[in-house]
Amino acid sequence: MKILGIETSCDETGVAIYDTDSGLLSHELYSQVKLHADYGGVVPELASRDHVRKIVPLIKRTIASAGLSSNEIDGVAFTRGPGLVGALLVGSSVGRSLAYAWGVPAVGVHHMEGHLLAPMLDDNPPPFPFIALLVSGGHSMIVDVQGIGQYTVLGESLDDAAGEAFDKTAKLLGLDYPGGPLLAKLAEKGQPGHYKFPRPMTDRPGLDMSFSGLKTFAANTIRACDGADQTKANIAYAFQDAVVDTLLIKCQRALKQTNQKRLVIAGGVSANKQLRATLQDLNRRKGIDVYYPAFEYCTDNGAMIAYAGAQRLLAGESEGLDTKAMPRWPLDSLQAI
Repeated sequence: MKILGIETSCDETGVAIYDTDSGLLSHELYSQVKLHADYGGVVPELASRDHVRKIVPLIKRTIASAGLSSNEIDGVAFTRGPGLVGALLVGSSVGRSLAYAWGVPAVGVHHMEGHLLAPMLDDNPPPFPFIALLVSGGHSMIVDVQGIGQYTVLGESLDDAAGEAFDKTAKLLGLDYPGGPLLAKLAEKGQPGHYKFPRPMTDRPGLDMSFSGLKTFAANTIRACDGADQTKANIAYAFQDAVVDTLLIKCQRALKQTNQKRLVIAGGVSANKQLRATLQDLNRRKGIDVYYPAFEYCTDNGAMIAYAGAQRLLAGESEGLDTKAMPRWPLDSLQAI
């Protein structure tokens, strides 16, 4: 089956074609970063309007890049949720309409399931079962994964997601939008030992997380500092170190609690170099096999939606004409296949 995947959950328009026999055939991504940069964050209405402008040309380009015609598409997968409702409606409306016009089945995909399964696009995909750490701008959760759709959420952020805390702290440091990657780059110039940030919720049992207080601690530290470039770099280093160490502690607890030996890290924050290096060290120290998606599949993209949708279409799932976007959608409510 050749599946067209469409991702429009936030501010990136992603389109891809995945072939269940030969793998990923093509993928295109358009980012709205420049559009939202002046506002310091995503403006939902502007995001929706830009998806409307870009989605059809991007679909045409993706199909052409794969060397296909529309009558060779066997199914359509689109992000149904969670995300910004207006942005989701653009992708779901276009995806469902194309499927109807082409006479092929359509399926709505859970955005976080797409991230969770993104490492499956690699030549060496992780076998089930495994523990998944999903960290992005909107979500931070630890999931026990027994198979596709067989998810148990073991812990999640009770307030800000890790990526959101990165972006907000970057803004406090005066960095441009999107700030998370810029903060990570600034942290590379920082020096250890100048600041010690707390590791939230690691002094109590459980796998839930909280990054709002860490962001507040960073805000107070920044207000009290001298404003020098090296000082800001030291703060960035201490903040990133606290987030990464917190995630490490929680992952180690989850692995011990479930007796799992495989760990998958996915979502936008999974591209963070320090996080990757720190969690990869679990292989050396504890024999844990650690998997990541390729860098291009860490952020929102159509390839992960095409892959996840292909698995569900192969299992016989499809949507009716009354498909609705779901801005809130618990991951553990999905049907197992």
